[in-house]
Amino acid sequence: MWRLTSRQRARTGNWRPFRPIYGVLIHGVLAHPSAWLHHHPRPMSLSSKSPRGPAYPLSVAPMVDRTDRHYRVIMRAVTRRTLLYTEMISLSAALGRDQARVLGFDPIERPVSLQLGGDDPARLAEAAAVATAMGYDEIDLNCGCPSPRVQQGRFGVILMKDPARVAQCVEAMRKATPLPVTVKQRLGVDDLDQYEHAADFVAQVADAGADRVIVHARKAWLQGLSPAQNRTVPPLRWSWVHRLKAEHPSLRVEINGGITTLAQAADHLQQGLDGVMIGRAAYDDPMLFANADALIDAHERGEPWPADEPTNRVDSNQRFAVLRSLLPYVERSVEQGHRLSFVTRHFMGFVHGLPGARRFRRCLSEQARLPGASTKLLASAIDELEANVEKNRLSGRFSGEGSTAASQPTGSASAP
Repeated sequence: MWRLTSRQRARTGNWRPFRPIYGVLIHGVLAHPSAWLHHHPRPMSLSSKSPRGPAYPLSVAPMVDRTDRHYRVIMRAVTRRTLLYTEMISLSAALGRDQARVLGFDPIERPVSLQLGGDDPARLAEAAAVATAMGYDEIDLNCGCPSPRVQQGRFGVILMKDPARVAQCVEAMRKATPLPVTVKQRLGVDDLDQYEHAADFVAQVADAGADRVIVHARKAWLQGLSPAQNRTVPPLRWSWVHRLKAEHPSLRVEINGGITTLAQAADHLQQGLDGVMIGRAAYDDPMLFANADALIDAHERGEPWPADEPTNRVDSNQRFAVLRSLLPYVERSVEQGHRLSFVTRHFMGFVHGLPGARRFRRCLSEQARLPGASTKLLASAIDELEANVEKNRLSGRFSGEGSTAASQPTGSASAP
């Protein structure tokens, strides 16, 4: 078993183990590191392939047990133009007997990308063909997840130790579908953590035909850090992602990791990156994306996002308007046999910062899972919360406007 050396610990720091209402919103195997560079490193992709499909300046990261079909429909009540992702779906599930349920989605979720986990080029090509027939907009290969279960399946970030294998997978998928094929990766893994390692990996997948790389701007430790720690302990290196873009100007490069506000996203876009992916912050408070479509519109017009634009301020009326717009979808889901809690578990972030939010969450957590729980429970909880907010507004204890869950910037795009 590999363990962190004192030098490795020093590197990682001090750690311890419906219907949308758009108009309502304001706008490889373990090896010595040298095995990675067994050939001459290539600083720039030699691929002549042009990226396929539209560019998406903003996206919500694929998150296991979070970005399911219910969450994606919910996000469409907040933003229409942001690219959404499925949870990571293994090849065995994507090509299994329950394929229709596993891969099915509502057209309203589009644009949506299917993220696959696997390392078999032939089966990935088969899954890509299926995804194309089902109407997905993109197909992504997961080369960034550090969980032990994923490592045992030989996919996720462990694939960064075998870039030639990843290139074979990308090439096979690209031949099987006209859709964009993307790769979500880290900057490195274990001792393969120098910039040259990341650059060589990107060069190989770009030469194989990847249409975009989404780079989590951290390395991953496969031994010694949990998946949660791998999201926060390894240092952020945003500047490396910007350097990758500079060295691969024809390749679409998207950044992920440590970005918690639209202002930060705008900063990265203005510095030349093709896209910004936000993960946990988008789940903790979906209203973080209330102004996402306006930012995308401004970016496409070549207009800078104003530094003082209140991207982190969301009026409580907006939150309630989105919640009420989703009631018909929730009712249909319950009628189709889904337990109410399967949907309402994604509602908790919507009430962030509102007086009475704790009671709202407790009500849904305890009662939505009970047999027979219906949309009336949700509607009643919304009514009660809204009345409490209005009461606090009239008494002067609440202004009616609150910050999103991720309202504090963690630095400019050039900082880490």
